[in-house]
Amino acid sequence: MSLFRTKSIDALIAASEDPTKSLRKSLGPWSLTALGIGAVIGSGIFTLTGTAAAGKVVPIKSMLNATVLDLVLNGAHAGSQLGRPGAGPAITVSFILVAIACAFAGLCYAELASMIPIAGSAYTYAYAILGEIVAWIIGWDLILEYAVSNMSVAVGFSAYLQDLCENLFGFRLPPQLAFPPYPAAGGPAGWFNIPALLITLLVTVVLVRGVRESAQANTVMVAIKIAAILIFCLGAAKAVNTVNWHPFAPHGFSGILTGASIVFFTYIGFDSISTAAEECRHPQRDLPIGILATLIVCTILYCGVAIVLTGIANYQTLGTDSPVADALKGLGYNRLRLVVTAGALMGMISSLLVYQYGQARIWFAMSRDRLLPGLFSAVHPRHKTPHISTWIAGFVVGIPAGIWDIDTFAELSNIGTLFAFALVSAGVIVLRRKQPERPRSFRVPLVPFLPMLSIACCLVLMAGLPLLTWIRFFVWLIIGFAIYFPFGRKRSTLAGT
Repeated sequence: MSLFRTKSIDALIAASEDPTKSLRKSLGPWSLTALGIGAVIGSGIFTLTGTAAAGKVVPIKSMLNATVLDLVLNGAHAGSQLGRPGAGPAITVSFILVAIACAFAGLCYAELASMIPIAGSAYTYAYAILGEIVAWIIGWDLILEYAVSNMSVAVGFSAYLQDLCENLFGFRLPPQLAFPPYPAAGGPAGWFNIPALLITLLVTVVLVRGVRESAQANTVMVAIKIAAILIFCLGAAKAVNTVNWHPFAPHGFSGILTGASIVFFTYIGFDSISTAAEECRHPQRDLPIGILATLIVCTILYCGVAIVLTGIANYQTLGTDSPVADALKGLGYNRLRLVVTAGALMGMISSLLVYQYGQARIWFAMSRDRLLPGLFSAVHPRHKTPHISTWIAGFVVGIPAGIWDIDTFAELSNIGTLFAFALVSAGVIVLRRKQPERPRSFRVPLVPFLPMLSIACCLVLMAGLPLLTWIRFFVWLIIGFAIYFPFGRKRSTLAGT
């Protein structure tokens, strides 16, 4: 049995039409764009913007804490500190550069998603183009990406909810019910983070009810958080002091690049649109629109926040955990601060919803190919959703989010995403060579140059992640191989080929 056996695109499409395991097609370009914005714009727009503008000093506690780039370019060693200069007001340029880099991968996703409109995203593309073992690796990788991302979001939601309750009603939940028993160093300990579990289960209920209902709920939340962003930009604009924009790029192009490496991760999530391909009414037309529209809208919103934020406060004061809220507090704009907090909460809920949606579809696709147990591909007879996968995903995320403070694992989602971007970009090149005659409703321009540029961007950003993240990533892959070889490889729909 070949490890690189592939499943034909026609067979994948035929399998998706099985009435017992088919999903309801109810999404159009507006719903897809809302899903993308819901995934991309979370709390990061209100936090990382300031960090990237101000820069930071990173202590290298051990060699595992250093990145590959630190070791190669700076000769980092345990006990040293590395200064990473911020972009200053030029953080707007950083956002634009990152949008261009993401657009390279986005174009590749758009071509493959319109050709292979099947649930599973990069996993399905890899199965059709690069082979089963590569598909398993990327599928297993995406499971990690979505799960860890949502654990972080759920824990963050709990913290923001506590802050909002204190500001509005003057109370907080008892620490025993709002903090995990295993917090980060120096953090408060409790019995269980109840809000993190409850918001995850609430989102799960919405997702099980149906994709149309989920998309409608997400659209409402996206509208609220976009409104909050616009209210911040318009409300704080009158306090802008142009003096704060000088010098525009205090650390030159190196500062802009450092800022770009930080804010890149605020764009992660647009790829989740491709997981909705099988529930899209006109995937060949609507998927490319959804992916590219998401990148355009998010870039405009990010740049708007960056321009106003660096105008109302000196960029050197923005290196805090909540720079937008702190800047508004300094101006005495407490009502506007509440709006920002509410917008951040909506951002996290919609991100949680979209990532939970995507995670269940990955499991669904892998189960339909018999690489995971069959229960993961069970479809609810009335709602036409993968309900068992969705419930399992809810508990897999909600329970760990209540027990651990997992922000130390957040970078795992970043390396998983970048790895998926690189494989999808490579898949475009390979499929152009293998099946040049296959119809393409959307075509990436300048192949193979543009996909290769996308791969290069991903590799550089992966090199900027700590060595410990790489080790954890490879340990996760080893666990995946321990499942694939004795189980998935023998049960695969392609077993014996």
